[in-house]
Amino acid sequence: MPKAAVKLIITGDDFGYCPRRNQGIVDCFLAGAVSNVSLLVNGSAVTNAVQLARRHRIPIGLHANLSEGSPVCLALKEKSSLLNEDGFFHGKMGIRTALAEGLLNLSEVKQELKAQVDLFCELTGHLPHHMDGHQHVHVLPEIRQVFAQVLEDYGITYTRVPIEPDLPRCDWIDPTLMAFYLGVEKDSLNTVDVFRKHGIRWPDIYIGLSTMGKNMSVGNILSAIDNATVPYLAKEDATSVPSSLFLCPEQEARAVTIELMTHPGYPSLPPVGGCGEGPDEFSQSWERLHELETLTDAELQSHYKTRNIQLCAFKDLEM
Repeated sequence: MPKAAVKLIITGDDFGYCPRRNQGIVDCFLAGAVSNVSLLVNGSAVTNAVQLARRHRIPIGLHANLSEGSPVCLALKEKSSLLNEDGFFHGKMGIRTALAEGLLNLSEVKQELKAQVDLFCELTGHLPHHMDGHQHVHVLPEIRQVFAQVLEDYGITYTRVPIEPDLPRCDWIDPTLMAFYLGVEKDSLNTVDVFRKHGIRWPDIYIGLSTMGKNMSVGNILSAIDNATVPYLAKEDATSVPSSLFLCPEQEARAVTIELMTHPGYPSLPPVGGCGEGPDEFSQSWERLHELETLTDAELQSHYKTRNIQLCAFKDLEM
């Protein structure tokens, strides 16, 4: 496999969601199984998360949240197009429905995104090393333009573009989930030019949809990495990724960069956790522990070394 070095960012999402999720992500970091985290500033355990990141020097970015829990912008907490009748964000599918029906005020989207960046800076003392979207809201139509402008305004260089090269061939994914994932990829493809226009960058390769929860295994992770890097490291076979997805044409001059999105942790125990509404089923699931155990598997760590894969964080990427 790789004749050239691969830089792998393993991001633990939802840092700040609850103390048990926080501890699981930290345990992964200390084991060399996660190299980067993405913080929910409206998470109920955000203060604990920031303290842990500071103590262990964990590279940290912002997991911008417009879909779960409550806004951090005080002006939007009482009345906003971003909220449902219960006073919370519309939810993963609800925000997509509200957007499609033209019900979201994009100036309020910008207001909340800026408030989350400001709170991140207040909590950590620095700008996010990267900024992505909880439940992939940052690539949604119209929101993508606002998100990109906020990143440019603050000088945040890196984000996530969830286009997974081999996804359509992953026949183990539940059809309902696959439909959602393919929708995320379609939105992401339509986001590429927007992000480029604003000078935003992202790793060459994204992995994470096909390896979430119960679908995560040592074999699936390594196969996803191997299949995705073929066009970059073995130019004679570029069949697994369309040439339009070669996001960084200057690739030959440096290492291939990959982000692996993960959601490890010790499952949340209600009522503790969440972003204002308590922990959801996703965070309570046994699949959080399954991801933790897979990522810390000694076999996986060994394979990274034999494949010349170097773990790093967004802050380590070349500008």
